[in-house]
Amino acid sequence: MTPAINQLNKLNLTYKVHQYNHEPGAKSYGLEAAEKLKVNAELVYKTLVVDVDNSYLAVAVIPVIKQLNLKKLAKSLKAKKIKMAEVNKVQNSTGYLLGGVSPLGQKKALVTVLDKSAEVLNSLFVSGGKRGLEIELSPDSIVLSLQAKYADIIS
Repeated sequence: MTPAINQLNKLNLTYKVHQYNHEPGAKSYGLEAAEKLKVNAELVYKTLVVDVDNSYLAVAVIPVIKQLNLKKLAKSLKAKKIKMAEVNKVQNSTGYLLGGVSPLGQKKALVTVLDKSAEVLNSLFVSGGKRGLEIELSPDSIVLSLQAKYADIIS
């Protein structure tokens, strides 16, 4: 069990766990997950941690086939400047290694924004907290468990 799965169990939310053999040389963890699980890449979301105004970290959850738009994310967070967080800050704050960062079960609760493209989906896939482990759940379960909000944050 990972902290992400433990959080979902604690909240009694419905989810499915999917495992695959992660290849260390994979260029994109999310695209690898879509390919190995044989699911549409539009349903696989990546977890990105950003530094907001050099004062706190936040999480953006977006489709793996899209790019985060920092200006749109800044607007949704009412921030002036957003940049990708440094690796050590990500790992210390979330408790996860890059490539296995889940929006769920992080060591510190971070402000979370889920791209609005997820609103129309019945389910999506996010990292389960380690490479080769994905959790399938409803977008509303993410919003509920993380007090996240939907916003247009992709380019």
